[in-house]
Amino acid sequence: MQGKKNYLENLKIDRLKRSIIWITLLLMVPALQAQQQEDAGFTEYKGVVTDSKSNKVLEFATINLMNSNISTISNIDGAFLLKVPDELKQGNVVISYLGYKTQTIPLSTFGKGEMVIRMSEAFESLPDVNLVEADPVKVVQKVIDRRRANAFKEPLIVKAFYRESIKKRKTYASLAEAVIDVYKEPMNSSKKDYVRLDRARKSTDYRKIDTLVIKLQGGPYNNLNMDMIRNEDLFFTPDIFEIYTFTFDKMINMDNKNVYVIDFVQKPTMVEPFYKGRLYIDAVSYALVKSVFSLNLENLNKVKRFFVKKKPPNADVIPTSTKYIVDYRESNGKWHYNYSRIELSFKVNWDKKWFNSLYNITIEMAVTDWGVNDQSLAVKSRERMRRSIILADEASGFSDPEFWGERNVIEPDKSIENAIKKIQRNLSK
Repeated sequence: MQGKKNYLENLKIDRLKRSIIWITLLLMVPALQAQQQEDAGFTEYKGVVTDSKSNKVLEFATINLMNSNISTISNIDGAFLLKVPDELKQGNVVISYLGYKTQTIPLSTFGKGEMVIRMSEAFESLPDVNLVEADPVKVVQKVIDRRRANAFKEPLIVKAFYRESIKKRKTYASLAEAVIDVYKEPMNSSKKDYVRLDRARKSTDYRKIDTLVIKLQGGPYNNLNMDMIRNEDLFFTPDIFEIYTFTFDKMINMDNKNVYVIDFVQKPTMVEPFYKGRLYIDAVSYALVKSVFSLNLENLNKVKRFFVKKKPPNADVIPTSTKYIVDYRESNGKWHYNYSRIELSFKVNWDKKWFNSLYNITIEMAVTDWGVNDQSLAVKSRERMRRSIILADEASGFSDPEFWGERNVIEPDKSIENAIKKIQRNLSK
């Protein structure tokens, strides 16, 4: 029995390692490369999403062009930029946010400036929902049972925007962005999703990070691993109810749909670090709508091994906080991965130094368009992004402000925008 228990624990540890981001600490020499040309044929629409009463910005709201798969996400300042092909500029955009009434706005009402979109909280009564059925364990079990029924049965080609940033204290030390094509396999396939790099840009200011360079290994694959439905090793495992305790919190509204809110935390008997957080689950389809969670950092000695692949011998890298966000979007009764964000904070203690170094890492990826993959466009192995990629080594510089052209990207928040402008000014000197 003891041998079987150790075997199960090792399986859980191995599964957790595969689901967590590897961060490689290396010494390197900076490099800047040339840019690429772009094309036109689209119109830009800018806006900022706020709460109608408090005027608080609503971050990570979904903005979707109706009757299309074109979408974007509002940034941490609530701002968004949606690029629409000219042939679709008579359409409408749909703005949705958990717990708020969905809004539909004609593109023709957007002016040249930034439109302020004020969202109202949804307080509808929920008479058609039997809260007795909201047993958290039963609800989560139904999510597991209906994973395949709620997912697309066809392979998809997904256009997505990816950004990673590293800050030393409050100053940006590294920025990298990319537009990628993600080839997603259906749920019943044993094949792994893979990525093709469309284009990317980066800059690293090594004066800001002393002799230590933090590199993120895996790039967009880290965000794909956050797809909790596709990657069952992350959370929805056969032994999930042995690991976590689930409690029903409340019910909210999203797109006129009732959504269960269920909290989870690892059981006290589990000594390995797992997650705690919140699940948002559609009350009719039992599809996962969103999840916000963090990693238990109490056992730092074990957690450190999960994150750090390589480091200088005189440095101790200590994770201080983690936050993971992943959400899904419904289309014609099926749900697909829409957005994920990873926020990590680390403290680096150096031998024989009085002061430590603090680093904040943010990684996010948003789906901006998608379609069914008819398998006619095969991608050769050499064109696929390596799962061990360090994007900052592959990307070019920030010198061209029109770099993205008609591609939809996440608007940079104010601090990132200022950092990019500073980089461009330095490059123009």
